[in-house]
Amino acid sequence: MEVAEDEQLVRCPVCLRELPGAHINSHLDSCLQGGEDEVEPGPSTTCKRQRFTAAPSGSQVEGELELEEAGPATISSFFHKGRGGGQSPGATSRKSWAGREEAAAVKPEDGGSAGSGPAPRRSLAQKLEEKPLAERLRPSALGDYVGQERVLGAQTLLRSLLESHEIPSLILWGPPGCGKTTLAHIIANSSRKNGTWFVTLSATSARTTDIRDVISQAQNEKKLFKRKTILFIDEIHRFNKSQQDTFLPHVERGTLTLIGATTENPSFQVNAALLSRCRVIVLEKLSVEAIEAILMRAVRSLGVQILGQGDQHSSSATGSSSESSELPVYIEEKALKTLPYLCDGDARTGLNGLQLAVQARLAMGKTTSLNIPKGGSTDGILITEEDVKEGLQQSHILYDRAGEEQCNCISALHHSLRGSDENASLYWLGRMLEGGEDPLYVARRLVRFASEDIGLADPLALTQAVAAYQGCHFIGMPECEVILAQCVVYFARAPKSIEVYRAYNKVKEHLRMHTGPLPPVPLHLRNAPTTLMENLGYGKSCKYNPTYKEPVEQDYLPEELKGTDFFKE
Repeated sequence: MEVAEDEQLVRCPVCLRELPGAHINSHLDSCLQGGEDEVEPGPSTTCKRQRFTAAPSGSQVEGELELEEAGPATISSFFHKGRGGGQSPGATSRKSWAGREEAAAVKPEDGGSAGSGPAPRRSLAQKLEEKPLAERLRPSALGDYVGQERVLGAQTLLRSLLESHEIPSLILWGPPGCGKTTLAHIIANSSRKNGTWFVTLSATSARTTDIRDVISQAQNEKKLFKRKTILFIDEIHRFNKSQQDTFLPHVERGTLTLIGATTENPSFQVNAALLSRCRVIVLEKLSVEAIEAILMRAVRSLGVQILGQGDQHSSSATGSSSESSELPVYIEEKALKTLPYLCDGDARTGLNGLQLAVQARLAMGKTTSLNIPKGGSTDGILITEEDVKEGLQQSHILYDRAGEEQCNCISALHHSLRGSDENASLYWLGRMLEGGEDPLYVARRLVRFASEDIGLADPLALTQAVAAYQGCHFIGMPECEVILAQCVVYFARAPKSIEVYRAYNKVKEHLRMHTGPLPPVPLHLRNAPTTLMENLGYGKSCKYNPTYKEPVEQDYLPEELKGTDFFKE
């Protein structure tokens, strides 16, 4: 009887194969990890996953049983049980449906086989409509990553760790469009090949319960299948302190590897305890050369040809969009050289500007007569430098009123004023105002500067600052910008003195360092509003200075501080 039980067949819930009960555990581990060791070769033994998926809207195959090949590892967003945040529970199913629909689109309608003819070539407009250009060109391998050579260059520590699949907990800190999310996607693809579970959450929509669900699943993955879990949190600074504390013990024990992306200074926005468990990777704005390389890759992927500066072209009559869509598309070399300078190190801004310019010209359908050196004269659609500038409207100014950039710019303004550099002072003022800073904030800082750094060297500076604040309060932006500019230039040219500022700091230091009870106010300096106080000696022997023509000899400091000079350097 016992022998019969050992030989009883058990069906694997993953690949549906029937195996002896004694072998099911080892087979299940291998099957879930994507291993092929136990699968016998043959067309009928391919590892399959059985899954019910909901049919798309309007489909007649709702509830169809789908067989999907199991990959070597799982990379997905966590199931959110009907709430927003990350991908929805049907992300994998939708992916399967998308593949099925794409395959169906290739089939000829006359019933022929899918391989009987080549797939129809998509037009440039269709390529641009599918998804944003920035998402379409997102690299999936570390070798295709452009920029950030200081952090990810050859022989760097982080690159060595990524290539060896040893991913530590990271906080990716950098401005928008510098490659934080792209780097996370590259890590995801690498972990997919290495059998690691990769989960993506967005702090803008995820809740604490979502985090706990992921942690619980990560614990099961580690305990049952010895599989690592990497959790990527986009915009991690959006999580409050309590939500961030949820990660602490699990990152400490290695239950999961945390990768957070943020545009805010982690020193201010991320818990110190969590920071100590992660390595902060500072990503900088992309260089002009890096953005130019990214734009060149985009142009090649779209099939757009580059027109040199020496090639001649002239505008012609506008044709229909259907005719112009089949015409070749060209872009001026000068436009590709100009665009990187307008996006302030943000690759996403550059790609979006390029996409908008191309889509606008395709929609207009305006053809241009071009003189191509190798191809002679031809008609085509031309994207010029003016089109690219119009797509961006203006130079992309990065300024965050609630973050570190505000502190950086106001500090630069203060240092420029102290250094009496009127040009630099006006520049940093313009950076803040054009970036959307509140003019009253700048005016308040100038009031402080008037006493702290100019002081008694020019007492009128404080009057100038207060008047500038009132002017800004009365009329607001943009009219008040010239008022602030006048005040800034006045301060830059004014003589500087920190005598009062330094003396008061010495007073504060003396009070902080004093031990024991503070010395009492001398009796002759005290007021005596009542008879009792007068009888106690309050105000006795006090010399009223205005009644004397000569200088009055009288002590005003406590006995213990006689002879103290706070102005002496």
